[in-house]
Amino acid sequence: MIIKLGALGDIIIATPHIKRIVEGYPEDEVWLLTAPGFAGLFAGYPNLQVKSFPRKGIQSLFPPLGWIRSQGFQMVFDLQGSDRSKTMVALSGAARRYGLGPGFPYTHCPPNKGIVGKDAHSFSRLNRLLETTGLPPAQAGPYLEASDEQRQKVKDWLAEKRLLGREIALIHAGSSARWESKRWAAAHFITLGTILEQQGVVVIWVGGSEDAELNQTLSQNIGMDATGDFSLLELVALARHARFAVTTDSAPMHAIAAAAIPVYALFGPTDWRRSHAVGQQQRVLVHPVACSPCYLPECPPRNAHRCLAQLQPGEVLARLRQDGMLG
Repeated sequence: MIIKLGALGDIIIATPHIKRIVEGYPEDEVWLLTAPGFAGLFAGYPNLQVKSFPRKGIQSLFPPLGWIRSQGFQMVFDLQGSDRSKTMVALSGAARRYGLGPGFPYTHCPPNKGIVGKDAHSFSRLNRLLETTGLPPAQAGPYLEASDEQRQKVKDWLAEKRLLGREIALIHAGSSARWESKRWAAAHFITLGTILEQQGVVVIWVGGSEDAELNQTLSQNIGMDATGDFSLLELVALARHARFAVTTDSAPMHAIAAAAIPVYALFGPTDWRRSHAVGQQQRVLVHPVACSPCYLPECPPRNAHRCLAQLQPGEVLARLRQDGMLG
């Protein structure tokens, strides 16, 4: 059994490790225990069975424990490392229990919680966990595969919008409601989008319900609003048609990286070294200030959101030109 309950960005980072574990035990029955909202991400994984339970409340602990005990698992991989997942591991009855932390309930763990030097990114830590099992490390990139139907839906949408064969850029300007400090100024995004379209690149604003109001405002000025038009796997399929993407530190940042296109991520209140999109660390854009990273969902007024407010559109455009994304 593999345990990975959330959150969405962390789930996406762990997808290549989950794939590696499944590939490493081709003759065994392998289960993934996750939350209901994430189960669909693994529909394309061969030889993997998925069981989901709610992440919060009383229903998130006792029913899964009953199910786990009934399965008689021989091995458990805890890719979550929370108190909840540790309880599941402890009561699993499995003889071999892999996790990132030392001591009970794990029988195997990497030294120093998988942290080597200053490298504390969860992708690297999970690779070091794989090493303790004798499995090869996962490749640097999320593994999210859309179905044929999902890919066709994206092609039909692009054809309807007359965008097939056009140069397009995806921009995710939003964040979760509790992390507004991750958002770049709307005026900066409008400036960026305007210049991109002047350069012949069609801007598509992507995101979910929490981004709807912001994307409506942005698209009234420039670009095309695709809020809520695509599931996460469809977003990956859409990204395969894009030249590049610009994002905040968000789950779509990680998902778009699965399309193996350049993803330019704007970081401020969080530490990019711990949470950049896998394989995209060379495309992180920051404006260093003393108070960053602060990990505060709301920036104190005295700091004036300098970490992102002072990161100018011109810097992003200069980087895009330097990398050959623009003429």
